[in-house]
Amino acid sequence: MVVKLINAPIFAPRAMKQKLTAVLLILAIVSSSFSRFFIYAGFEMNRGYIASKLCENRNRPWLHCNGKCYLIKKVKQAEEKQNSTERETQKNLIQEAYCENNTQVSFYTRLIREIMIPNNRIELPPGHGAIFRPPQLG
Repeated sequence: MVVKLINAPIFAPRAMKQKLTAVLLILAIVSSSFSRFFIYAGFEMNRGYIASKLCENRNRPWLHCNGKCYLIKKVKQAEEKQNSTERETQKNLIQEAYCENNTQVSFYTRLIREIMIPNNRIELPPGHGAIFRPPQLG
């Protein structure tokens, strides 16, 4: 019996790795965006257990809580966790950048042309003191 070994790569090809990475990133983003949905789905699947064991109002059946207090508590915890992670990412995004660069900046000046500006000053007529004076009150 003769067995032929095929020279197959041990790891997936590069395109497959990129697709897998893209799918995993999409799932991570979706799971963080739909955390409330997942909490609610878990609550609905385990409603009987939550109402009988984890509910704060299980000893007061006239309140008809049925585990909703537990659901509200979990949703608040998820919101606080999301807010704290957002604050952490904001802190990480704000970074002080300091670059020490001792380069010499020089400006090259070259005279393009010289423009002569005439000295045409306007002279006031004689006796201008009688025209320009502050108003007199009284």
